[in-house]
Amino acid sequence: MPTLNKTVWTTQLMEKFYPDDSFLSYARDFSEFVNNDTIIIGEAGIDPNVLVNNDMYPINVTLRSDTPYAFVLDQFDTENTLVLNAEQVERAYNMLESHIYGHRNQLRKTVAIRAAYAFTPSANGANTPVVPTTGSTDGNGKKALTINDILNIKAVFDNNDYPTDKRVLVLHPRHVRDLLLIDLLTFKDIADLKEGKPSKFAGFNILQFSQTPTFNKSTQVRAAYGAAAVPSTDTFCSFAFYGDEMMKADGTIQLFEKVDDPMFRGTIIGFQKRFIAAPIRLKGMGAIVSVDA
Repeated sequence: MPTLNKTVWTTQLMEKFYPDDSFLSYARDFSEFVNNDTIIIGEAGIDPNVLVNNDMYPINVTLRSDTPYAFVLDQFDTENTLVLNAEQVERAYNMLESHIYGHRNQLRKTVAIRAAYAFTPSANGANTPVVPTTGSTDGNGKKALTINDILNIKAVFDNNDYPTDKRVLVLHPRHVRDLLLIDLLTFKDIADLKEGKPSKFAGFNILQFSQTPTFNKSTQVRAAYGAAAVPSTDTFCSFAFYGDEMMKADGTIQLFEKVDDPMFRGTIIGFQKRFIAAPIRLKGMGAIVSVDA
């Protein structure tokens, strides 16, 4: 039985998997450290002190205690699709290539949703601010996002001395609308990214993503991943992170295929991809949660 060139198709699947306008392009890539679809990350202990004009010897020696964590990469499987031989003959374009394009888009969307959840704090903390929106009503029953809400996240990032080049604010589209209503001239580029380049505001690279995590609008606690949203209690958010505190890693990717299946008169394909996204330490991230007006 003939087989597909798996190397060609898996390479095509990964081509531009992280486009320039994806927030995942800002996270550190730890793929080279993946072994058997597992990655071990050490949370760094306390950094050494710096002595100025020291004249006391010997200089003190300290042992940094790092905490290792092992992460098994998540497994993402696409549902199988059937490419009929008749379609291959009748259509001018390559149906198989079109199907693989669809698998890539769905995988890319799913891993981005998973990463957005990982890059968003579960609750408010000293290094993981979760702030409610404070504006007037947005016309849909929620308090609108304000510039001051963004500045509250910025203040925490400033206190941690995070360089601004890798600060990212990922806005829910409804929060983009709030900013446009504040000042269309200032924020018009947010709604229309040019050449995949993010807008800049308040020291953040500004991007958009519609599938941000869900929060409880009363407690501002993040809902469980994959849980169905409950309109009476849940709400949407925007999230922020510092890229060097976040990681992503790709593991194995495999094409499963059954060529010239006699029952279906076509080729059946499906992909399996291993991937993980996570904070390196539980810091360097924040969220702005829309609350009821």
